[in-house]
Amino acid sequence: MKPETAGKMKFGVWGIVCGAVVAMIIGFAWGGWTTSGTTKAMTEKAVLASQAAICVAQFMGQPNHEEKLKELGEIDSWKRAEFIEKEGWDKMPGQKKAGDGVSQACAEELGLLIKK
Repeated sequence: MKPETAGKMKFGVWGIVCGAVVAMIIGFAWGGWTTSGTTKAMTEKAVLASQAAICVAQFMGQPNHEEKLKELGEIDSWKRAEFIEKEGWDKMPGQKKAGDGVSQACAEELGLLIKK
C-alpha cells in the first residue's frame, strides 16, 4: 500500500469513529434516544400512574365514597396505603393481587381530594 493511501485510510477511519461518537452524543442528548434501562423505568412509571388513576376511579365509584374519603382523611398519611389495600381498590379489574406501589400512589392522589 502506498503511503498516501495509508494516510487517507487512517483519516477515513478516524472520520467514521468521530462521526459515530458525535451522532451518539446528539442522539442521546437532543434526539430522544434512551437506553433500555431508562425506557423500562419510564414504562413502569407510566403503568403505575395509570393504575393509580384506576384505583382512584374505583374508590370514587363506591356509593359511600364521601364517607370513605373522610375516613381516609382521618388516617395518618403513612397508613392510608394499608387502608386502600384492605378495601381492595388498588387491585385492577381481573387481578387477584395488586401491583407494587399502586396503593401508595393511589393514596397520594386521593390525599389531594381530602378537604381539611
